[in-house]
This record gives sequence, structure tokens and C-alpha cells, in this order.
Amino acid sequence: MKISFSPPYIDNDIKEEVNKVMDSGWITTGAKVKELEDAVAGYCGVEKALAVNSATSALMLVLHWLGVKPGDEVIVPAYTYCATALAVMHAGATPVMVDVRDDFNIDPALIKKAITQKTKAIISVDIAGWPCDYNAIYNIINEASVVSMFIPGSSVQQQLGRIMLIADAAHSFGAKYKNKPAGQLADMTVFSFHAVKNITTAEGGIICLQMPLPFDNNSIYATLRLWSLNGQTKDAFAKTMGNSWRYDIVYPGFKINMPDVLAAIGLGQIKKYAELLMKRKEVVEYYTATLKNHKWAIIPPYDNGISASSYHIFALRIKDITEEQRDEIINAIMQMGVSVNVHFVPLPMLTVFKQRGYSIDSYPQSYKLYSGEVSLPVYPQLTIPQLDFIIKTVIESVKKVCFNE
Repeated sequence: MKISFSPPYIDNDIKEEVNKVMDSGWITTGAKVKELEDAVAGYCGVEKALAVNSATSALMLVLHWLGVKPGDEVIVPAYTYCATALAVMHAGATPVMVDVRDDFNIDPALIKKAITQKTKAIISVDIAGWPCDYNAIYNIINEASVVSMFIPGSSVQQQLGRIMLIADAAHSFGAKYKNKPAGQLADMTVFSFHAVKNITTAEGGIICLQMPLPFDNNSIYATLRLWSLNGQTKDAFAKTMGNSWRYDIVYPGFKINMPDVLAAIGLGQIKKYAELLMKRKEVVEYYTATLKNHKWAIIPPYDNGISASSYHIFALRIKDITEEQRDEIINAIMQMGVSVNVHFVPLPMLTVFKQRGYSIDSYPQSYKLYSGEVSLPVYPQLTIPQLDFIIKTVIESVKKVCFNE
């Protein structure tokens, strides 16, 4: 049996959404993108959501809007995908890495220790779709001593008057924290709609705007949309609506818009996401029911009554093994036809960050999690026989390499 790791969910309804766009004669940014933005905003319960071409671009755009620049610092977890820190570097700032807790997410206690007068933002990351402890992070940001340390470097920072919290929620569309959906949990939230995510547009990202008063999220949306289209006052779609061709460039913006033909894929999925999310939860529960009986298995958190995951992946950890043993287990699993993965190689282990002086020795919890982690596939198309085969393969591979129960 061959089992893929994360194929996209594409059914006839989704194909029909795409075909409508193809038949319309308009495939780049237009009505479908706006429809997807409104659907995401409605799902997350926020005023506005902006679609762009990737979550990485979304993070860069948010940092640019905040006015982050060379000399500034942005706190990020050491355990995340490279894009979280690369976005900070593209803004010219320094990523300040902190270690994580046992649930894979950034440790609020370590955030507080890392804050300096140069800190302009914190980017939290919901690994595997499990929400961070947002209340704890906001409590730190709003502490009088932390607020008094904050030195604004832009008009936006001046108006906010504190460190900004940006959620890298690439994995967590559909997750909840204290009965609030992901999208509402930070000042701005960035979702990824990459090909392997719960909702996909093949490539894409969405920014949910939840800035506090006196900010106007509708006005912020208009600004970010303008900047995502080269700072051009009139986009190509507007010109087709019978308006004058004349336009101006009023800001040195970016070219990071999402096209309609991709938005249609996501729109077809979000319309049935409640069902797809439930199927993902059933997969996670099925894994848990069997694997929790094995002493070597550390089950990832997915619902504790306070937080609920988006069930993006099943981040299984295997107790008391080395990184080399983990890799042997993965090789054994894949030789039997099951595709698995690792989420993620901690940032300080990657060349681009090692060359800049970061060392994994400073992040022992990140290394501990990484060295024993095996990501099992989670997606709605998985059948019970496939799940049984995955579980059997994992158990046999673990026993083969290091344990005999």
C-alpha cells in the first residue's frame, strides 16, 4: 500500500469553482479573491482579510506596514519553518529566537527574557495547528514594565504603543483558543494556503486584521491591498469595470497578489471546511486511540477543553531516542510505502542561521522535540484501512529500530 503525506483535497465542486473562473475570461485578481477574503473573514469572525501569494509574503507585508527596519528586533520561536525568521530578515531586522515548550509552541516565559528596547514585534507560531498560549503572551506585552521599555520607530508603532503580536498561523486555520477562532487571537494573523495545508489555493496566504482601536481595520486593508499590487491606485480588474484606464503609483509596493483562479480552489474548500475539519479530527483521534497504549509514544495535544487544534499533522514523538534512530524509523516507515515527515528542523540547525551565529545548543527543548518527532499524515481522504496500515507500519518500524514491547 502506498500512502501520500499530504495530497490536496480536490473534488468535483472545487473543480467547478475553478472552471467558472477559467470560463469567465478573468483569471487574475478579481471577484473570486474578494469572495475568498470575505469567506475567510466570516469564518474567523474578523472585519477584514487580505489574500496574497504566500504566507511568507504576508508576514513580510505586515512587518513592512508596522515599520520594522534595520536595527529592530522581532522575537520568533527557534522551532518553526524558516519563513517565520526569513520574513524578519527581509525587513532588515534581527530575528531573536527563543525556545519552545513541550507542546512545540513558543515559551512565553522566555519571550519576556528576550524583550529589549529594540523589540518591535513577536511572531508566535501554532505548530501542527495547536494554538499558542495567547493570553500569556498578551499579558507579557501589556505589562507596565514592558510597555515602558517600548520605543516606537514608526507612526504605526506610535499609535499601537506596545509590541505587536503577529500570529504565524500557517497550520492553524480552524483551530480555537478559549472559544475564539484562529484569526482573532493576535493583532494580525497570517494563514498559509500552500498546497499541503488544510485549505489550499495551491500557493497563497491570508492576513486576518484584528488591530485594536483606534486602528481602522478597513483602512488597513485598503492600504495593504494597495501595497500588494505595486502601490497602484487602480488594478487591472477595476479597469475592466468601465472605469478610466488612468492610474497612479502612490507607494513603492510589492507584487504579491493572489489570482482568482487560485482563490477559486480555496473557496471551493472553505465552503465545506466544517466537514473536512471533522474528518481531520477523526484521523487524529484514530491515531491517538491506538498509539497512546504504547509506552514509547508521546501523543501531540489536540483538544484540552481550552484549545482545539486544526489537526494539520499528527506530530508523534518517540521517547528516549536519538536523532539518528528517528531517521532510521522514518526510513523504515517509508520503505513500507507510507510517506511521513519531520516538522521542523529547528532554525539554529539550518545553514543560513548557523552562519549568523545561532546555535542549537542554546535551544535544548527545540532539539529534544525535533530529534524524536515523526509527522504522520492527516487528511480527509484517509480511509480506515489506510490508517490501520500507517499505524501498523509505525509500530513495526519503531520496534525494529529501538523497542521490543
